[in-house]
Amino acid sequence: MDLHDLRDASLGRLLVVAGHLAAQRWNRLLTEEYGLTQAGLATLMTLDQHGAMTHRAVAERCFVRPATLTGIIDTLERDGLVSRQRDETDRRAVRLAITPAGREKIAGPAGLVAANPPLTSVDADPARAAVIREFLLEVIGSGEPPSCGNDGPDGRPAARREAGPENGRRPESDAPPGDDTQPESGAQPESGAQPGCDVRLGGASC
Repeated sequence: MDLHDLRDASLGRLLVVAGHLAAQRWNRLLTEEYGLTQAGLATLMTLDQHGAMTHRAVAERCFVRPATLTGIIDTLERDGLVSRQRDETDRRAVRLAITPAGREKIAGPAGLVAANPPLTSVDADPARAAVIREFLLEVIGSGEPPSCGNDGPDGRPAARREAGPENGRRPESDAPPGDDTQPESGAQPESGAQPGCDVRLGGASC
């Protein structure tokens, strides 16, 4: 690969390109070898490590919106890897849990994550790897978490409030003045999860 055009690129540009390529390679390996995506694996590993969690809590740990996570969970549930359970203390709440089949599914790729092999000759040096890790953690920590917007507890967009009696106008909280954008409808597919959910880049639990 010719890196000549990137020699003088900013760190921000390099970070975006590196993250994109690393996510592509990792996703290709997971798909071909284990039948998973990076988003699916990160979700399963989060539930395996932390136990049953609410939809919103899983989304926060995976750095994605609840609406995005809905598509991921739908796929994992269809494949028998995740189950949706009613909370014993609050029947209105739904908790997500990994199934025995889900734990079996992640055994192979989880081993790769735990082994944590160096990706390059640079991070093979512990001292240099520590600097890279500090930089990445600060970049991640300085960003705003994905907005949950009006998403419901299961990540599906809440129904729009009907217009009030005054002039038939929609509530001001529905959208900024002059914004005619329709609310998000439907979940994004599993592949739509953000690269930040890549367990190779962000840790074993997203």
